[in-house]
Formats: sequence, structure tokens, C-alpha cells
Amino acid sequence: MALDLDAIRAKLSELQSSGGNKKNADMFWKPPVGKSQIRIVPYAYDKANPFQELYFHYEIGKKTMLSPSSFGKPDPILEFAEKLKKSGDKEDWKLGRKIEPKFRCYVPVIVRGQESEGVKFYAFGKKIYTELLGVIADPDYGDITDLMQGRDITIECAAPDKEGSYPTFTVRVKPNTTPATDDKDIANKIVNEQPELVKMFTELSYEEMKEELEKWLNPEDNEADGTTTKSPITSAKTTTTSDIEDAFGELFNS
Repeated sequence: MALDLDAIRAKLSELQSSGGNKKNADMFWKPPVGKSQIRIVPYAYDKANPFQELYFHYEIGKKTMLSPSSFGKPDPILEFAEKLKKSGDKEDWKLGRKIEPKFRCYVPVIVRGQESEGVKFYAFGKKIYTELLGVIADPDYGDITDLMQGRDITIECAAPDKEGSYPTFTVRVKPNTTPATDDKDIANKIVNEQPELVKMFTELSYEEMKEELEKWLNPEDNEADGTTTKSPITSAKTTTTSDIEDAFGELFNS
């Protein structure tokens, strides 16, 4: 199936208008400081679009949780976040923003110089996603993921310039078209041996996610097993265990 350019352009328009699991760690690629060269390849489980959009909760205790909203399913933490933001209280709104799921885009890539390792997944945020979709939507570039006439990408990572800041990334798409590989073994890995992205994350049930949220909001209940996490709710109306439970129940069930 050919890349759906209309869908890519529609997603680009949407973005512009809107302003792992550890056991699988070796299947994800993170740009090191300096320049790296990669090639986005077609995704075996969605040949029309290699860009896979997922949402994660990073702020609930020590766990990173895949949000069911990634697949159009109910997410109790997102539901709670939306209710907090609609409560009319400024601190509630801030907390709602803090716990709502965060966007990450994943694409299957082969890393130049590491082609024998097969396909890995490169994750990035909205800025790089928008840049790449803009290139694909440009008729002078088109489908940069094509196995025979696609284009490599140079990713330049600059280390943080001060404590507490983050690395910065520059993305440059090569002007020349080239085959993804001329090695039959690597070609086989690209076409037939890709991992399925969603199976690399643990999906919790609705009730399990709700339980994790309740534990995070009410850390006193976890002191006995040594897993206490600090709750961000410090306003007068939610400083006690019973107050937190009441606030949670009222907002979640309203």
C-alpha cells in the first residue's frame, strides 16, 4: 500500500492549527550528542502511515503509562484531568494539565552504521513531527520513507547548555534519493522482522489505571509497603486523606 499523502497533509494541517518498556529498550533509538543519520522506513503494521501517535502519562508516581486514549479508549486519568480543568479552580486546572497524557510520535527507522541491528523506533514530539510532515507534504520531497527512492535524515543533537535544560535537535532531510539498503539481509529485516510497536508497552486496564491514580493522589495508603509518592495536592481543601478521597470521588464521579 502506498503512503497516504492526503492523510499526511491533513495531519500536518491539524498540527499547525493546534499551535517503553525497559525490557524492549534496545528496540528504541535515541539520538546521541552530535550528528546521526537515519532512514524512516514503512511500518509493517500500518503501511499507509509510518508515524504512530501515542500518548503517555509521565507524572503519576514512578510509572510511565500508555494512555488508552491513544486507541480511542476511555482513560480514567484523562477523564479526571478534564474534570479538574473544568472545576473553576486555578490549582485544579494546573494539576489537570500536569496529569493529562503527553504526546509522542514513533517511527520505524534504520540507523546508518547500525543497519544490521534491524528496525528500531525513534520517538519525538510535536515540533519534529510537524517538520517531517511538512517535508513529506512538499511535492519537491514527497514520500521520504519509500524503500527505493526515499531520503535519509540527519539528526543533530546538541547537549543542554545549562543544568535543567534539555538537548536541542536539528533535522535535515537529504536532497538525494537513495535505496534504503542494497543488502538482502537488512532488507528482509525491514520488511519481515519489524516489531509491533504497541506490543512493546504494557497496557493497563481502566480499573488498574484508576487504582494507580488513586494511589498517587493518596500516598499515605502506600506508606506500609514503602512505595510512598508525593502527591501534588497541597491546597487546604485536600490536605488530609479523607479530603483527598472526597475530592477524588466528587470530581471523578460527577
